[in-house]
Amino acid sequence: MKAMLLHDDRLFPAEACARNVARSLYEHVRRLPIISPHGHTQAAWFADNSPFPDPATLFVQPDHYVFRMLYSQGISMDDLGIGQAVIKDPRKVWRIFAQNYYLFRGTPTRMWLDYAFQELFGLRERLSEKTADYSFDVIAEKLRTPEFLPRALYEKFNIEVLSTTESPLDPLKSHQAIRDSGWKARIVPAFRPDSVVDPEFKGFPGLVAKLGELHGEDSSTWNGYLNALMKARERFKGLGCTSTDHGHTTARTADLPRGEAETLFGKVIGGKADQGEQELFRAQMLTEMARMSVEDGLVMQIHPGAVRNHNRFVYERYGRDMGCDIPRPTNYVDALRPLLDRFGNERNLTIILFTLDETTYSRELAPLAGHYPTLRLGPPWWFHDSPEGMMRFREQATETAGFYNTVGFNDDTRAFLSIPARHDVARRVDCAFLGRLVAEHRLDENEAHEVAHQLTYDLVKKAYRL
Repeated sequence: MKAMLLHDDRLFPAEACARNVARSLYEHVRRLPIISPHGHTQAAWFADNSPFPDPATLFVQPDHYVFRMLYSQGISMDDLGIGQAVIKDPRKVWRIFAQNYYLFRGTPTRMWLDYAFQELFGLRERLSEKTADYSFDVIAEKLRTPEFLPRALYEKFNIEVLSTTESPLDPLKSHQAIRDSGWKARIVPAFRPDSVVDPEFKGFPGLVAKLGELHGEDSSTWNGYLNALMKARERFKGLGCTSTDHGHTTARTADLPRGEAETLFGKVIGGKADQGEQELFRAQMLTEMARMSVEDGLVMQIHPGAVRNHNRFVYERYGRDMGCDIPRPTNYVDALRPLLDRFGNERNLTIILFTLDETTYSRELAPLAGHYPTLRLGPPWWFHDSPEGMMRFREQATETAGFYNTVGFNDDTRAFLSIPARHDVARRVDCAFLGRLVAEHRLDENEAHEVAHQLTYDLVKKAYRL
């Protein structure tokens, strides 16, 4: 019996001519290797290669898309095992999830989950209260088999490169263990310095001190602090890192004279900087990171525009990154100018820009990337990682930036099993967009095949220097 959680023509155009072209393009790219250059999976999964404990720990606990929606309907995060080192009753959590699975109708999360249930576990009936125990048992049984160990799944998914995201304070022991094991998979860290460049991080002075200790520098001084960051980047590069990642509240940059930057650092590290000075310091550090990237070749990703930890109750009870971040309007033209005045014409520097503010696609981001050699546009991200968001991006950015100032797709996920599903959605949407261009006689079909391959595979490898 054919599994029917997902339709073979999902996300393809309804118009027959464009749909036929999209099908042909998709067949051309559907089996290409996955390049996942930015995400939040855990290197320890692959270093230890231990079985995933249970369905709730695998699908519910790490995925803020899942528990965010459930929380919005009044379901307690305690009842979902959020914040618990080990879920006490995973079957109970799974039943709550299954009973409320209808909440995900029409969302990309439903499509990702259905893909995993159908393609990986062979489930043919939609998750619901009725199927909760059966699906839990099927998934739990398969998770105990060798075919579902993390390394086996990595190979099954046809992943060529997987990048995790780590703090400069991380000793990267799991990444080293993967290398030492002799396993040939390419799993690399990305350098995420937010905790040691953002004064609003809890315990910031202590984190900066730890950065210095870890790298043999006196990070209480401006020069020692910058040297420690450079040494941390070199340590990451030694384990295959090719990119940095910066999750600032805004895209603001600054290029202060050295003396002013040093004085500002002293105020920040001494806890005497006001809110405006803290933002100026973050702005200066984006420019400093660009300077370092010119020197060491790491690709720079800027992810601005999220008001982090908006729900104070959840933040205080469960900590950071618990589905409480909210998009806000973001300026790029004025904000990036100090950095671009200094480095915007550097041909050996790549800065990949992301946004949560879709109003900037055609007004700011596409014109910027369509001019500056340094800039590329990242794919629709986070709240816009959806079929509609991907299509809006292509429609608004292509007219000015074209295809070749974009960087393909990255999944930005904490949920390992969603990786093939998310890449499949991106490939289908890109093929749908290209199919429409062919049907409208705006692109030759042979060109569309070439572009589809590049959007799926070539551009991401080039942009991230993989």
